[in-house]
Amino acid sequence: MRNIVIFAGSSHPRLAEQIASRLGERLGRVVLSKFSNKETNVEIHESVREKDVYIVQSGCGHVNDNLMELLIMISACKTASAARVTAVIPCFPYARQPDAPYKRNGAPLSRIPKNAFIARPSSSLSLSGTQTPIMGGRHLGGYKHWIARSGTLVANLLTCAGADHIMTMDLHDPQFQGFFDIPVDNLYGQPLMVKYIRENIPNWEQAVVVSPDAGGAKRATAIADMLQMDFALIHKERRSQHQPHKADMMLVGHVKDKVCILIDDIADTSFTITKAAKVLVDNGAQKVYAIITHAIMSGDAIQRIQSSVINQVIVSDSIPQEEHLQQCPKMRMFNVAPIFAEAIRRVHNGESVSALFNVTDLI
Repeated sequence: MRNIVIFAGSSHPRLAEQIASRLGERLGRVVLSKFSNKETNVEIHESVREKDVYIVQSGCGHVNDNLMELLIMISACKTASAARVTAVIPCFPYARQPDAPYKRNGAPLSRIPKNAFIARPSSSLSLSGTQTPIMGGRHLGGYKHWIARSGTLVANLLTCAGADHIMTMDLHDPQFQGFFDIPVDNLYGQPLMVKYIRENIPNWEQAVVVSPDAGGAKRATAIADMLQMDFALIHKERRSQHQPHKADMMLVGHVKDKVCILIDDIADTSFTITKAAKVLVDNGAQKVYAIITHAIMSGDAIQRIQSSVINQVIVSDSIPQEEHLQQCPKMRMFNVAPIFAEAIRRVHNGESVSALFNVTDLI
């Protein structure tokens, strides 16, 4: 391939090497380091003038440091007269914006705490030296939980740094693409999941594809339709009038004496996926697999999966998984390098990328 340079960020160099190897290219020379005050230092040791540059950096590990490193690398390449800079971000940072409060350990709150919306008096020192009461950080009104949404900010940062194109996989919210003024290719992990199911799960034709929540129903039904399998859904239902914030997980579909395959895009604390598996087993499921695109596995997620009723967890390597695989015997991995390498080849040659959404023969 002519006039192409592929750089690896520090978040996932192994994936970048695999992508470059499949394209028959070597990684571009770049030095990534930290100054004594922990500021990021980037040195590009490769000519990128009038080249098509691809920077592979996943949103994992030290997310903020890796994001800043990516921004500096993009800016450095644009300053060095690169013809086009594409940010290849397998797991996009800040794309998952929670709609509900979370505990410090990452678990979602089952109910809103008492007095959450009641004014909480505190005091501040006035100019006269006397203490004046402040209600919940304001002089009037009470505390109300709200969440800052940083999607637009991250999109603007990448664009202002000089990115001409974004390539990612399985955005938690596909509408996130609307935050960008530049092209965004949101690749699907579904073809890789379908390939794994066909090759590694015995008697998959009689299994049931299950979505652990209503938000992922479209993703799971797409896989069920590809494989012509049955589909089930787990959703939260609020039954109690006395405890309206407490939700019960309800199963819609039949899984008795069936092998179930849970499909999800992100597993962070693994609360959702392990609770969904318990619901399936309680309803007579014979065996439970879980296939996840982005396995962040923060906190005690690995221990939670290991002690759960899930028989096997299959994750992609959009995030480095070597340590997780050593800690959890239940975990297996599939490689996303083929689909990213093919997408890069097609973008570089000006070909259509839409064929990658359904065709598994290319990967």
